[in-house]
Amino acid sequence: MNTQRAQEIVESPVMVDVTYNGRPIYIQHVDQQNETARIYPLGQPENEQEVPLASLKEQ
Repeated sequence: MNTQRAQEIVESPVMVDVTYNGRPIYIQHVDQQNETARIYPLGQPENEQEVPLASLKEQ
């Protein structure tokens, strides 16, 4: 996923289906400089992690 699209998803009031390693996730923050995103699996905010934007897939 590119940086601009990830940022659009973060700012969108509508929930967009995005997956990381096949699991649905929520994007909390996009780091445009490092091309990473802070994410967590849906329903598991305690499992937050930083991942490369390239590993995120929009469904």
